[in-house]
Amino acid sequence: MTAKRGPARVLAATAAPALAAALALGQAACTPAGVGVGAGAAVATAVQTEKGLRRAADDVRIRAEINALLFGADEKLFLAVSIAVDDGRVLLTGSVEKPEDRLEATRIAWGAKGVRQTINEIQVRDDASLADRARDLWIAGRVRAALLLDEDVRSINYSIDAVNAVVYVFGVARSQGELDRVVAHARNVEYVENVVSHAALAGRR
Repeated sequence: MTAKRGPARVLAATAAPALAAALALGQAACTPAGVGVGAGAAVATAVQTEKGLRRAADDVRIRAEINALLFGADEKLFLAVSIAVDDGRVLLTGSVEKPEDRLEATRIAWGAKGVRQTINEIQVRDDASLADRARDLWIAGRVRAALLLDEDVRSINYSIDAVNAVVYVFGVARSQGELDRVVAHARNVEYVENVVSHAALAGRR
């Protein structure tokens, strides 16, 4: 090792606070522990994204904190809600039984330090079957695979979720053309009924 701080050391120094927070939260209960593992992976790949290491580390910490708050408030709500964070913007997706649950998720998300905006796309629906959930997982997987195979799309910049056959796109697009390609890929997947994009254009956030 030289006296200069190489990329690996910079990554470790930047990611350490977020990883420590995620691991500490994970120790409180077995279910949120997986959040800490995912947090490490997210920071490790952040060097390839448009937002950079420091913002990525902040987003990882925010996501871990919201997950911990949700779990502490209502384990059922924690399991029903998915979270994506980009530059302090929080996207909530999932399916809940009551409108009150939808509002509660937003209230909890705002409790995390550093949140600048919450986008609530949680659907109120109490009749979703296991088959519906399996279909949504399949849809999201197909969209992610299509983005990964498209050389004109930087797939790592996007988060994809599917709820009740609606695909939600979140993240940072390098250009409007790239974002259009992402939306088109989502629309072309079988069973998709609608595509909702909350992706921001790089340089316009």
